Amino acid sequence: MRLGWERVRWFVFGERLPTARAIHERLPKSLALPVFASDAISSSAYATEEIVLALVVAGSAALGYSIGVAAAICLLFAVVAVSYRQTVLAYSSGGGAYTVARENLGTMAGLVAAGALLTDYVLTVAVSIAAGVAAIISAVPSLRQERVVLCILCIAVITVANLRGARESGKLFAGPVYLFVGVCLLMIGVGGVRLLVHGVETARPLMPTEPMPAIGILLLLRAFASGCAALTGIEAISNGVPAFRPPESRNAAATLLWMAGICILLFAGITALAQGYHLIPDSRGPETLLSMLGRAVFGSGFLYAVLQAATAGILILAANTSFADFPRLSSILARDGFAPHQLANLGDRLVFSNGILLLGVFSSVLIAIFRGHTHALIPLYAVGVFLSFTLSQTGMVIHWRRLRTPRWRLKAAVNGFGAMVTATVLVVVASAKFIHGAWIVLLLVPLVVMAFLRIASHYRRLAAALSLEGYQAPRTVRHTVLLLVPGVHRGVVQALAYAKTIATDCQAVFVEIDPRDTGKIQQQWQGLKTGVPLTVLKSPWRSLTEPIIRYIRTIKTERKVDAVTVIVPEFVTTRWWHKLLHNQAGLLLKFALMFEPGVVVTNVRYRPEA
Repeated sequence: MRLGWERVRWFVFGERLPTARAIHERLPKSLALPVFASDAISSSAYATEEIVLALVVAGSAALGYSIGVAAAICLLFAVVAVSYRQTVLAYSSGGGAYTVARENLGTMAGLVAAGALLTDYVLTVAVSIAAGVAAIISAVPSLRQERVVLCILCIAVITVANLRGARESGKLFAGPVYLFVGVCLLMIGVGGVRLLVHGVETARPLMPTEPMPAIGILLLLRAFASGCAALTGIEAISNGVPAFRPPESRNAAATLLWMAGICILLFAGITALAQGYHLIPDSRGPETLLSMLGRAVFGSGFLYAVLQAATAGILILAANTSFADFPRLSSILARDGFAPHQLANLGDRLVFSNGILLLGVFSSVLIAIFRGHTHALIPLYAVGVFLSFTLSQTGMVIHWRRLRTPRWRLKAAVNGFGAMVTATVLVVVASAKFIHGAWIVLLLVPLVVMAFLRIASHYRRLAAALSLEGYQAPRTVRHTVLLLVPGVHRGVVQALAYAKTIATDCQAVFVEIDPRDTGKIQQQWQGLKTGVPLTVLKSPWRSLTEPIIRYIRTIKTERKVDAVTVIVPEFVTTRWWHKLLHNQAGLLLKFALMFEPGVVVTNVRYRPEA
């Protein structure tokens, strides 16, 4: 029967899963698409808006260029998707850009790719959640003041859902993703038909006929850089290949192509409709471009409500892509010694629970800092993505040249073209968005890499210190036991019996906080006739830890003692609230003694009947 915390844990997270069930938790393509592609698909909800907001500063005439900018981004999407398909087929172990770059370009390049990806995953959660909440606020403007609270609440819900396991989260998130795709395709189809039928009266795109001036070129580059947010999440499948059902690589490659086709179709269709309907969103206003487009096509009825609900759903659940990849990449880094080893541990539900929790905390902090505003977060967004793209594709070129498999020249050419294109885009994005916040990412990625290197250095030094190479067996250890006597009672007598079993050199220690208690304690101790001397340590400053630490250091120096075991008697309360009625001096003492060399702290627990 489940009691207390176990019942709560079972209700929230579900039954624990044995390791043998790991293969059964793999994802079919139908569930892998919403899990790994939700980020990329959801980008179509705000990528067009970012292009329009960048162009509109030059006047409504400049909006005609949104079609050209979107076409360039769609072409870039196709190139990157084809390049990543080759990565998926070549590296079935997952890890994506980190694994490819480290194996082919060296450890430092791999760590830069990993730092860029982890940074991007945190930003993905923040941007997706902020955009989803913005969609909710578009429909319910009265919630505008609760933006940050709503964002953090959504992150908490997705964190718990992912802690339940990959299949559980896939089933939960599949509905909103497919609903969004379906209602957007319906909107594109209905809106497109209306433009074809009433094109002359309703929409006439304003295409400039004269060349743009120099400032216009810079504006186009900025619009292109903003619209490149549509490519975020495209690398997710390459990082999570092991999560697919066998054959992993083939299923992942097929899912990647489906994702690319859906994303290009949605992004191009929404951009064309926004241009056709002459929609111009206000960056400070409560309504998003997609909401305006939905009203223009569907009106304010049922289908518009479905669109907004689906948009909010997929934008919020798009964060799930990061929750699928951040923990998996962190676990690979941990196994390689570049991240805390705890991140490599599988939780009760066969997911990397520590990585999931860490991502939830980081993204919540980012939301709080930027107050949940999408436009404040977008400039930070795409730099890390294209940095990892470039390193991954460059590494694949070297991979094909080294292995020289059939048609390796064609494969290397595809990845080489992808690397060249993404490197160019990286320079454009970093330059166009530098003063708008991209400098933060350009500074943060090196700091993350430095953290990786410091962690690896620590593990190397620890391994060297623990190595048996050149190790000589120690001489006989001189050992003494100190029994702490807070008072004379049954728990102390039980602890004394244990102390006598582990060492012949045993003594009891009483710290005198109140001199009025000392005589009584000494008299009671003598009455026990234990044969173990009681040493009284005076503490005029009423500190428990300082006298004990001084005494331990003294006996280690004067008596040449190698190891001291400190026995701490501790009685166990029968109710949780009973702990509030007792001091926790033993806990503080144990914490202080953690840093003393040659000291072992042992708790001897006693459970009173009362």
